[in-house]
Amino acid sequence: MAVKRFSVLDLLGLGLKEHDSLDLRCICGRRGLVRDITIPDLNRPGLALSGFFDSFAYQRVQLFGRGEVAYLNKIAGEGRLDTIQQMFSYPLPCCIFTHHLEPAKEFLDLAEETGCPILQTGLDSSELSSRLLRILSNIFAPKISIHGVLVEVYGLGILILGDSGVGKSETALELIERGHRLVADDVVEIACVNGNILTGQGANKIIGHHMEIRGLGIINITQLYGVGSIRERKEVQLVAKLEEWDANKVYDRLGTETLTMEILGVQVPKLEIPVKPGRNVPIILETAAMNERLKSMGYFSAKEFNQNVLKWIETDAERAPYYGVDDSY
Repeated sequence: MAVKRFSVLDLLGLGLKEHDSLDLRCICGRRGLVRDITIPDLNRPGLALSGFFDSFAYQRVQLFGRGEVAYLNKIAGEGRLDTIQQMFSYPLPCCIFTHHLEPAKEFLDLAEETGCPILQTGLDSSELSSRLLRILSNIFAPKISIHGVLVEVYGLGILILGDSGVGKSETALELIERGHRLVADDVVEIACVNGNILTGQGANKIIGHHMEIRGLGIINITQLYGVGSIRERKEVQLVAKLEEWDANKVYDRLGTETLTMEILGVQVPKLEIPVKPGRNVPIILETAAMNERLKSMGYFSAKEFNQNVLKWIETDAERAPYYGVDDSY
């Protein structure tokens, strides 16, 4: 998988707001804004400022909080610039100063000379760290595009798959009519976040909440059903594969079999739903969503039914010798 290119300039241009805002501005080293950020992690360069550069994580974004700035100003005031010069000899992506802190002039001069971008934010160090790590994790997460429809049903993200013309969009439209929400139609971009969470969204934000209905054309879900009928992103928690009814195929009728589908290394529960006239697929998906939520709470209907049947068989077997004996005395 190719490494995603993401520069410091891209970071400044994200335009995030509210709880995702980074409040960043460049105060020095603008010619280095084209430098790439290649690792979704941060480094506090306290040891580097003290002269210890073994295992220095220079590939990461360097974060300067109150402690680092206090020490930086101390060594700059004493004229000990050798460690700062050595730090800038590495190809740092950028340095971020929190709390609106101003670095020493000597530090800014060396940054300008080496072309290292110096950014500043009003956020405190812990808040910036949590926001930036979350943002970089999403940006660098492995991604894949899948042909299907992603809907939210009773709070559960269901990825509907199937051959072209099997009725994926029509099924999703009926679910929206019943009060559920559309995330993406036709092409779903799925990202693996934190190694085990799959999140899906429309591959194209402009057309993501439009649907193509054969015989009707392109419809705008937001305009027809309101903003409450859509969602930008949702975790993929269940895969429902629609397929034409095959009389020769044996379908699971008890629900004790656990099928999964691997997406970006993550196993997702999967259902195979045969489609034919008379089957109400949207209601089946609603029931599947509620059943999956019960499973997450520890209640497995099929297993409980199976255990009850076994108990009944055992009880009946114990009664058989008594009721089957002909009492001739």
